[in-house]
Amino acid sequence: MYTIFQRTEIAEPALFGPSDTTKRVKNFPEICVSTFSEPIIRKFSSLDEAEQIAGLCSANGVLPVYKINYRDQPIAFYRSMVGAPACAACFEEIIAMGAKKFVLFGSCGVLDDDTVKDSIIIPVSAVRDEGTSYHYIASSPEIEADARSVRILEDVLKNCGYSYVKGKTWTSDAIYRETISAVRERRQEGCLAVEMECASMLAVSKYRGIPFIQFLYGADNLSSDTWDMRDLNVYGLTHAETYMVLAFECGLAL
Repeated sequence: MYTIFQRTEIAEPALFGPSDTTKRVKNFPEICVSTFSEPIIRKFSSLDEAEQIAGLCSANGVLPVYKINYRDQPIAFYRSMVGAPACAACFEEIIAMGAKKFVLFGSCGVLDDDTVKDSIIIPVSAVRDEGTSYHYIASSPEIEADARSVRILEDVLKNCGYSYVKGKTWTSDAIYRETISAVRERRQEGCLAVEMECASMLAVSKYRGIPFIQFLYGADNLSSDTWDMRDLNVYGLTHAETYMVLAFECGLAL
C-alpha cells in the first residue's frame, strides 16, 4: 500500500475545492497578512480604522477576517490556526475569498541560538516533517522558498533596519515529539528553527500560484538538551507593531 509519502505525482482532480465551501468576497483586498498570535490580531482589529469583512468557519467556530488601510492600500488580516492542516485550509479559503498575495509570520523554536540571537529568521527552505505538504507537492525531503519572495523579505528587513538570518527551518506536526535526537539531527542538517506550518504553506502557495512570504521570530530555545521556554507565552505581543508593519511592507512589495 502506497501512502501520500511514497507517491511521486499528485493525484488530480480533487473531489471538491475551497471555492465549493467558501464564497468569494466582493472587493476582498489582494494582499492578506496573517499570524498565529491572538493578542497581536486583537490589538490591530481594535483600531478604529479596522473593520471585519468576512469569517472563516469551522467546527472550532468563526475566525474573523479584518481589513485595514496601510499606506492607502487595503490589506486583509486574520489569525491563522496553529498546525499545518488547519493553517493551510484557512489559506485555501482566503484565496477563494479573493486574496492574491499572502504574508505569514509567527514564532518558532530556535535550534541555533548563537546564529539567530535576536534576529528575524528568513526561511529559505523547510524540512517536510509534516503531512499536509505531500498532498500539494510530490514527495521530497525539503521544499524551497520562492527566491523572489526571499529577496523581497530581505530587502524589506534591510530598508527597515532589522537584523535577520537566512536558513532552513524544520516543519514538524508534533510539538511534544521534538525529541533530543531529532533536534540534534535537524541542527546538524543546518536548521535554524522548528515550527509547524512553513513547509505546508510553501507547498500550497506553489500549487495555487500565490506569491507568499513567511518570516519567523524566535520564542523558545532548543539549542541545548535543556528546553528554555523564554517568552513563548507572550505570543509576540512585545513587538506586535514591528511584525505587523514588516508584514504589511512585504505585502506591498510582493
